[in-house]
Amino acid sequence: MKQNIIVFGSVVLVLVIVLIVALLGGNKETVSEVMEYVYNTYDESGQIVKNTLKYQETTAVTDVVKIDTSKGLIFVELYPNIAPITVKNFQSLVKSNYYKDMIFHRVIKDFMIQTGDPTGTGQGGSPNKIKGEFASNGVENNLSHKRGIISMARTSSNKDSASSQFFIMHKDYLSLDGDYAAFGNTIAGLEVVDKIATVKTNDNDKPLEDVKLNSIKFVYLVDE
Repeated sequence: MKQNIIVFGSVVLVLVIVLIVALLGGNKETVSEVMEYVYNTYDESGQIVKNTLKYQETTAVTDVVKIDTSKGLIFVELYPNIAPITVKNFQSLVKSNYYKDMIFHRVIKDFMIQTGDPTGTGQGGSPNKIKGEFASNGVENNLSHKRGIISMARTSSNKDSASSQFFIMHKDYLSLDGDYAAFGNTIAGLEVVDKIATVKTNDNDKPLEDVKLNSIKFVYLVDE
């Protein structure tokens, strides 16, 4: 009987160790091979300059994300030093694969492109609402809403209503400063923002043909 108890205890111990190893292994960071993204910028004379961004996708949480859309890729650097609550919330949603198979439901040329609503209506969002990190809500945020800036959408009546919806500026719109939580900047893929911003839309600013947000992934940038 005593021997059976010892054997049983040993089996349980082995199973516990296997479970712990499996759990730790499930949290192990994975990193992809180095990939390249070619994008265009313009020099002072207006000539197109081709650039190459090298990166690796990772399961680790980083301050750079790759936004995969049906019009191409957009790379955004997040600024936790400027909007820590907003960035942490956004990173949590990216980590959980929340941003998957959505659409850009609101697109206004010379203003911004908006997504992050799983319902595609502009009325949905993630359950968790966060504090609005901007001046009119008592929080210093000096990141101005210029071309390429990423910022959180919210209802006009509630400054602490942001959840998952965000927008990327197509053009400078500084009147948003102080009332919306800007939290990052586009570092590659502005031409993709241009493509999305210039699609045909209906009277509600929704694209006539869906522009898809396929996914958002964390990446490491690779030095040349």
